[in-house]
Amino acid sequence: MPANLTPQYQKAEDEFRRAQSAAEKIAALETMLQLIPKHKGTEKLQADLRTRLKETRADLQHEKKAAKKGRSYKIPRQGAGQWILIGAPNSGKSRIVADLTGAHPDVADYPFTTREPLPAMMPWEDVTVQLIDTPPVTANHIEAYLSSMVRAADGVLLCMNGGSDDAPDETLEVVEQFHARKTMLSNRTRFSDEDFSVLEVKTLLVVTRGDDPGVDDRLRYLAEILAANFDRIRVDLDHGDSREALRNMIYRELNVIRAYTKPPGKPPDYSSPYTIPNGGTVADLAAQMHREMAETLKYAQVWGKSAIDGQVVGRDHQLCDKDLVELHV
Repeated sequence: MPANLTPQYQKAEDEFRRAQSAAEKIAALETMLQLIPKHKGTEKLQADLRTRLKETRADLQHEKKAAKKGRSYKIPRQGAGQWILIGAPNSGKSRIVADLTGAHPDVADYPFTTREPLPAMMPWEDVTVQLIDTPPVTANHIEAYLSSMVRAADGVLLCMNGGSDDAPDETLEVVEQFHARKTMLSNRTRFSDEDFSVLEVKTLLVVTRGDDPGVDDRLRYLAEILAANFDRIRVDLDHGDSREALRNMIYRELNVIRAYTKPPGKPPDYSSPYTIPNGGTVADLAAQMHREMAETLKYAQVWGKSAIDGQVVGRDHQLCDKDLVELHV
């Protein structure tokens, strides 16, 4: 029997995935249990949610009792979306961040130059996308916090050095490290139907040094040893066209649209649009702006592709990219 999960439930599930503390996870899980359709098709999921809620409440008590140790790497999501860059040593992660954002991570030919997460903002037209460089992953080592960061992100850029014969095996080791932590690199983000603790995370394979003469052979070998169905892009970071192709793909893979806003009786603001999921509604935009606004929203006027200029629409009206919206509460 299909679960038939509602959009409201799916939004709560997304909030749970993005939660960075036990208290935030508890609030999302309680909302999910309230919203989940109650029928035979969701009995297992309901049981999984109750188990996860019990475990997370225990985690919260442990957090309160335990002394804080080490640094925290809970990096707030900014811009149109958040991508985590992962990969083996010398896979090109830091070079990508440097070239696309203008940030200055340590870039060198020797391994392990990245020692902690480094967030930076990549511009794309009139929006920005957050890229987070991370320490390399090997068969013998992965930073403890990396799995939770990946699970909360919009997606993963799995970087592979196309100029290295060792890269396919090293890339497989990276994937297996996350799989061992119930984080499956995939072509979409969703919780597993069989085990709610397992999360698939949308992944894009970025093959740096993509013009190397041996890259085709290395990619064929990777396909033999790695059963994965995520998209890939080959890049040569020395070429501007290749860098821009990667920039465009990073933004478009977020599958979001831009919406401009104007307060009633005031001019529109075209300087910094909000971004919502493709197919998002007026209510989604209001929630992006302020939670209270979403609750008190009455109607909106829209100028753009989705409506006749100035048309009055309801909260469920679907918006198009670059629509101008005036919210009335």
